[in-house]
Amino acid sequence: MRAISLASWGGGPETKSGKSTYLKYSIIIPAYNEGERIAGSLGKILAYAGSRGWQGEILVVNDGSSDDTPALVEEFAKKHAEVKLLQNPGNRGKGYSVRNGMLQATGEMLLFTDADLSSPIAEASKLFGAIEQGADVAIGSRWLASQMQTQRQSLIRQVYGRVFNLVLRVILGLSFKDTQCGLKAFTRKAANAIFPRQTIERWGFDAELLVIAKELGLKVAEVPVEWAHDSRSKINPTLDGIRMFMETLAIRWNALTGKYKNPSFGADSAPPA
Repeated sequence: MRAISLASWGGGPETKSGKSTYLKYSIIIPAYNEGERIAGSLGKILAYAGSRGWQGEILVVNDGSSDDTPALVEEFAKKHAEVKLLQNPGNRGKGYSVRNGMLQATGEMLLFTDADLSSPIAEASKLFGAIEQGADVAIGSRWLASQMQTQRQSLIRQVYGRVFNLVLRVILGLSFKDTQCGLKAFTRKAANAIFPRQTIERWGFDAELLVIAKELGLKVAEVPVEWAHDSRSKINPTLDGIRMFMETLAIRWNALTGKYKNPSFGADSAPPA
């Protein structure tokens, strides 16, 4: 990806019309009880973005945390104007959090990443690069080049993941090696088309985003990224796996009945912009 020649994150000269002459990025971080990790992750994102000269914003979406996550984000926001805290109406799920952030973001390229940065923020450059090469959506993949995994999941989690990916291939017709990696980027146009149609609010939302993109004829690039498993992951392979299977059936029904091609589908359930 070409570097953008800004001196620091958040800045950028403006034209007479008041619009920046540089690309702008929005980084969305869904966060639920991330008090142990959010400060370190924000520091890493700010440092890397500054080194790349990115102009943009970081939106942390608090999903009803009961710990000090929102207080920590607010402390960062006092010192860094580009950091913003968004609040969900209680605990709604990762999918709701991502959608909430995407619909309130202002960037020309939008990316969401897990709060633990299982994929280092430097990997975002690969996804932005794929978009600059013509993709509408770029998704990180742990399995296109599995040797890039620096810390693998337990064997049982790997088995669950591969089985779920097979289910997605059979039921939804998704051919990607990895749909669940928590690093995905979108053009502004793609985000505006996809997220108002999104209905899945918890773990199965990644697959729905890709099905919507497919239904709308958007170009999706799968990009191998570095990734390390964090043992503090909040997903329950069994219980959440059952829920994700049911969500997969709902996604299939929506696709079969043409609902995703309806411009207004899902809009009533979207968070307020």
